Amino acid sequence: MRILTIISLSFALVSGVYTSGWTQTPYQGDGHMMMNDQALKWGPIASMPQGARMAVIEGDLSKEEPFTFRIKIPADYKLAPHTHPAYERVTVLSGTLHFARGTAFDRDKTTALEKGGMAIMAPGEPMFGYTEEETVIQLHGTGPWGIEYVNPEDDPRK
Repeated sequence: MRILTIISLSFALVSGVYTSGWTQTPYQGDGHMMMNDQALKWGPIASMPQGARMAVIEGDLSKEEPFTFRIKIPADYKLAPHTHPAYERVTVLSGTLHFARGTAFDRDKTTALEKGGMAIMAPGEPMFGYTEEETVIQLHGTGPWGIEYVNPEDDPRK
């Protein structure tokens, strides 16, 4: 029985989240999904600086439907101030994410979210962060999901 089906789509054009242009449809009519990390398909993220990688677990991020995805963030990585159009629910799976609310990047204002740590950010609320070590986070919510940078010059899509 196949658990995952990879469906090609032009998602990169819709939201600029992916460069690989795929999403996951995990359910095969039974309403259940089970998988291990090894089954994840990682790809680059057009809307984040080079080095971060994303694996969609479920959903089409451009649609109004549930989504779950993971982001693998390299060591010494800066997440410039940005917002999202939907609630962002983040759980740290490994490493430490230094995260804060605000429109200006300030390391001193961040909270160190260690493995198991979590954050919930409201739509349109600015946030920023950084890592000192490779960190993996899992995000889930209801789309459509996207990212807009407070300072347009921080946007790697431009």
